[in-house]
Amino acid sequence: MRFQKFSLPFLIFSFFAFKIFAQAPKVPETISFANMTLHLDSRAQRDIQLDVNALHRNPRYFNQKMERVNLYMPIIERVLQEQGAPDDLKYLVIQESGLIPDAVSSSNAVGFWQFKKGTAEEVFLQVDHQIDERKNIVASTRGAALYLKKNNSRFDNWVCAVVAYQMGPGGAQGYFGNRYNGDRKMKITKNTHWYFKKYLAHKIAFQDHIGTLVSNQYLKEVKVQGPTSLKKLARDLNVSESHLETYNKWVSHGKIPGDKPYSLTYLEEDTTPDRPVLVSFPEEPSMQSPEVVKNHEGFPKITGNKAFSHLPEMIKINGIKGILVTQTMSQEAFTEKVGIREGKFRRVNDLKKSDKVIGGRYYYTKRKKSKAKVAEHVVKKGETLWQISQAYGIRLHSLMAKNIIYRDKDLKPGMVLKLQEYRRRNEGFEFVQVSPAKTTSYPIPTPTKPANYNNPPTTTQTHIVSRGETLYAIAKQYEVSVKNIQQWNNMGNQTTIHVGQKLIIQDQ
Repeated sequence: MRFQKFSLPFLIFSFFAFKIFAQAPKVPETISFANMTLHLDSRAQRDIQLDVNALHRNPRYFNQKMERVNLYMPIIERVLQEQGAPDDLKYLVIQESGLIPDAVSSSNAVGFWQFKKGTAEEVFLQVDHQIDERKNIVASTRGAALYLKKNNSRFDNWVCAVVAYQMGPGGAQGYFGNRYNGDRKMKITKNTHWYFKKYLAHKIAFQDHIGTLVSNQYLKEVKVQGPTSLKKLARDLNVSESHLETYNKWVSHGKIPGDKPYSLTYLEEDTTPDRPVLVSFPEEPSMQSPEVVKNHEGFPKITGNKAFSHLPEMIKINGIKGILVTQTMSQEAFTEKVGIREGKFRRVNDLKKSDKVIGGRYYYTKRKKSKAKVAEHVVKKGETLWQISQAYGIRLHSLMAKNIIYRDKDLKPGMVLKLQEYRRRNEGFEFVQVSPAKTTSYPIPTPTKPANYNNPPTTTQTHIVSRGETLYAIAKQYEVSVKNIQQWNNMGNQTTIHVGQKLIIQDQ
């Protein structure tokens, strides 16, 4: 038997390619789409899998796109529902523009849903020197729904309607004829139109991630009646004019005419129960709250784009690049998700291999320093050496060496630790009186565990389903299988879940 020799670079590339592709979901043989059942043959599965893999290949790019998806998707879903269009059509906008509002194609199609000017006017979108509603998420989604419904009225088949979105209804009529009209089951093969196979790749690539990357801000829509200007609206809404320009590129020169109401969007802090909120936890070690705490001196100091602190390269913690973890998971799952090497992440955060990353905590993505920016820290009840090192961005071994203290049990409330200078070997510890623990607020994602943290369940917990979640995503979050969740909740083979549904999760 002959063995082929491979170079080291090839083997390294193959290893990382496998690691990357392992993140991509597998294309199934059967897909539910717009109340239709699609059966994929092996060649179609291979073709679509290549596109799914490509969409997942760069974790940072994928997460950046998901941030836009999660920002705009609640509005898209609502408009599609109002227009009576299938929810599955929402993945088409990701394929068309990646949810970049002012995207322009080589054929001069513009906006979220990539309309040419003539087609936009057919679905009542305003396109002139003042307003371009192709760049308005509400108006353009309404127009896309009207256009797709019009296509479907010709074929009574949403697969044909989606292809007609790319070819035009006349082109799709010539391509399909009438052979699929009214069909509710279709076979997807290597000969199926490339545009629809590309659509399926986007649906498979993104469907399990909608709602998983969240912040405590959301896109709010308000109706405005002109004539008015973004400058005036910015004052009324207490946001900057540049902020309104960023999220309303459909306004050409900052002026909104008075001919009709328009939908204006802007980012706003969300305090509703089904979104991320600020939750208060007492600073007690027995509480299962985030362990990186802000002391009276204001550490850790977070700078940068805090609205996107859960994405790499967006914030600094004490001047060091870092990231906010939004949900508890293994180091491997988290580092693959955000595109950071697991070994490096463990080293820069002084973690053991068995440690999980905990939702609500800040972690570093670059190496911490040998000393902090302040000279001392007063130990609080329940603090650990690791917590203190994370709070100030000082390496754990440096903190230990400076204070000649290596065990958490040797820390005492009121003990003054040195964060810059070294303690002399025979130098005693200074103690100061500490006031009773105060309540501190931490940003955390949508609560997925019972609110009663004083008496946590010993064998089970309850997960409340949020918008955009799937059984697969929930199973991955808790590191269990979909089958486990189905069994624990007497669901049989059912995979459909709804917002607000309570699911029992058993400890493994």
